[in-house]
Amino acid sequence: MLNSQTTLAGDAGIALAALVEGPEHGLPVLLAHGGGQTRRAWKRVSGLLAARGFRAIALDLRGHGESNWAEDGAYDVADFARDLIAVAGSLERGPALIGASLGGLAGITAEGTLAPGTFASLTLVDVAPQLEEGGVARIVSFMAAHAREGFASPQEAARVISDYLPHRPSRTASSGLAHYLRPRPDGRYYWHWDPAFIDSVVRRRAEGEEASMVAREELSEAASRLTLPVHLIRGGSSDLVSAESVAHFRQLVPHAHYTDIAEATHMVVGDQNDAFGDAIVDFLVRTHGNGTVA
Repeated sequence: MLNSQTTLAGDAGIALAALVEGPEHGLPVLLAHGGGQTRRAWKRVSGLLAARGFRAIALDLRGHGESNWAEDGAYDVADFARDLIAVAGSLERGPALIGASLGGLAGITAEGTLAPGTFASLTLVDVAPQLEEGGVARIVSFMAAHAREGFASPQEAARVISDYLPHRPSRTASSGLAHYLRPRPDGRYYWHWDPAFIDSVVRRRAEGEEASMVAREELSEAASRLTLPVHLIRGGSSDLVSAESVAHFRQLVPHAHYTDIAEATHMVVGDQNDAFGDAIVDFLVRTHGNGTVA
């Protein structure tokens, strides 16, 4: 059973940190997190996949976690998509992809526009071409608020997170939070991700462009071209993906399987992890068999 940290090459060789778990010859499953998250978001899901014979590869996307920052500020959805394509191309067989939020947008762009046939299947976690502006604005506001000035202490960061996620138990300045903060010589603590990532989103919003970093029409067109097995998972209380968003997506991708995780928000992975994990594994097993089956 493989369980190791490694570095994989994304587009143009950018170094991407990854955690690999599961049988060496299991079907690869790429796990691409949402904006502002890290590969740690998939910790429990990776274990479930490994137990069913899949080889889970949880990535830190460019500019996030322990992966390299893009020196040229290349943080469009297409840049993340090209990274996923590069990683997939380095594997012995086409992987399944599970993409949450930003990772899902990158997956749609990669498979529907840039390189059809890259993935064996595509699971989208609370993301679709049509997103609710209010939910997008809330996420962007949270990420931008302390991107440059950071926090005086981990405790301050914990309070900010609790205010952002009031439905969850209040978070303390635990050792887990340390994975999302970076202390600097000035004595302050900063998010683990490149502030240029959110700067690009804020700039586009100011210029009247969509916060998803790619036009809704382009995403819709890409989604309409998806022919591989697709699974859309929505948080039942999501403020980003509405019932209308789901209906729009299912018109574009009529063969897609759909799961609604009751009472979960946009942060589906953390809100209802057991139901979420079961939904992921059930779909992959139905689609691909156990991970060790070719």
